[in-house]
Amino acid sequence: MVMQPVLEIFAADDFALWPVGEHESYGYLVLDGELTPAEVGTAVMRIADCNDFEPEEEHGPCPTDPLDAFLHGLLTLPNLFAAGGFRVTDTATDTVFVEPGCCNGLETWRDWREVLDGTGCSYFGHDPSSVAERVGDNVRLTLDADAKGGSPVIELPVDQMRTLVTGAEADLRDFHSLAGTWAEKHLPTHAAAVTAALARALDLELTE
Repeated sequence: MVMQPVLEIFAADDFALWPVGEHESYGYLVLDGELTPAEVGTAVMRIADCNDFEPEEEHGPCPTDPLDAFLHGLLTLPNLFAAGGFRVTDTATDTVFVEPGCCNGLETWRDWREVLDGTGCSYFGHDPSSVAERVGDNVRLTLDADAKGGSPVIELPVDQMRTLVTGAEADLRDFHSLAGTWAEKHLPTHAAAVTAALARALDLELTE
């Protein structure tokens, strides 16, 4: 059983602000410390694109420079969004038990902590409507709680789920570190600001 932070991505055939990889639309990119520079570029592009809309007046007018304009929302909006979440898959059978649905974001990954130590239940978007519920000493994962014809379901011990969440958080941090190095090369004048914004988009505390 594996848990991975995944980012929903779209094809970016006409994107030219920095190098990106070739990906089909509506797929997922696993975020970890093993990504190629082009894959990191794709991830940064997608997270910036998730926040690429006209900010409110207090965040200033949108710049005219194409790069500054594309990054403006990422660098100025107080609440950032990164489409995706933590996906849970049984690698022995390729059965997915949690897949981030529409409107779910990586910035809410700490909801998994709520399942383990808080409210005991969390939903992860819709289509599918994946849900995790604390049931005694286990956590029940349901791929689609709204499915009329049944849905893959599994129960895992709380300790095993806690290990999976810790591992997925480590992958997310490894990606952020990699993205910081990438930004220094590809966005040198914006590197610090972009790295800090990515931390906010992924709800990661920066450490000295």
